[in-house]
Amino acid sequence: MLIVYLYVDDLIFTGNCDAMFKEFKKSMMDEFEMSDLGIMHYFLGIEVVQSSDGIFISQKKYVGEILDRFQMKDCNPVNTLIEFGLKLHKDHEGKKVDSKLYKQIVGSLMYLTATRPDIMYSMSLINRYIENPTKMHLLVAKRILRYLQGTRDFGLFYNKGEKSNVLGFTDSDYAGDQDDRRSTSGYAFMFGTGAISWSSKKQPIVILSSTEAKFVAATTCASQAIWPRRILEELQFKQPGATKIFCDNNSAIKLSKNGRSKHIDVKFYFLRDLSNDGTIDLIYYRSEDQVDDIFTKALKMESFVKLIRKLGICTLKTVKVLN
Repeated sequence: MLIVYLYVDDLIFTGNCDAMFKEFKKSMMDEFEMSDLGIMHYFLGIEVVQSSDGIFISQKKYVGEILDRFQMKDCNPVNTLIEFGLKLHKDHEGKKVDSKLYKQIVGSLMYLTATRPDIMYSMSLINRYIENPTKMHLLVAKRILRYLQGTRDFGLFYNKGEKSNVLGFTDSDYAGDQDDRRSTSGYAFMFGTGAISWSSKKQPIVILSSTEAKFVAATTCASQAIWPRRILEELQFKQPGATKIFCDNNSAIKLSKNGRSKHIDVKFYFLRDLSNDGTIDLIYYRSEDQVDDIFTKALKMESFVKLIRKLGICTLKTVKVLN
């Protein structure tokens, strides 16, 4: 956490925050034997490129290691992670594959999601079949590796000087799981030009309508909104007003404010409390502009490319050209 704070200090925060970090670094060096190595370039496998334009983070080297480890370094790349319309399910009659190999692929991809929100949904999807994988599931896992072959330079870019309010996006795929008909929740939080937090996860309960599925997804998103607000407040960068969270379902927004549903567990009404006390503000957003679609379902290539750009995913070469 210390290193993250220092690089944020270098490029984003100024004024009192700058003085606070200098004082903190000095007190740490007085107390412990340590050196100031300057601007961060590499941390826990994440490559960091800092410039006057902003910060670019990626895991290019790690992607290469994954492809080499699973003998996919010479594979043909593909443009999307999952074929549009593909629905995975428990394949009881399918050909069994090496479960150890499958688990290793899933585990490797899980760490890569630290800088690659574009693979979050597909990684979450193949993870559901980790206990009994078949050839169908392995082919999807290998397609993700083929996608990485053509996008190993991808990372997240945070442009300096952009608006620094945290914005949230929430969405769900109603009853999308083919085995238990549970819905998938997805959320993303943006800070400036890049995503800082994201998730794709199957909902813990079976939902009876798309409105309730959106409501449950929005509740999960709202609970996560507290974390960046508190972190930024500790950095003396308190968020003004409520955190805006965009949802594409008006009925779910009304339910979050004053509605009732006997089918939803009481714990999900936490969303109503956050909305009423001004912590979050749930706002309608058109489905076609919803960033979170990428975390809940397989998309056509045009939509997929559009959304990864909105998340701040690009290459370092693209950043240099634009700036």
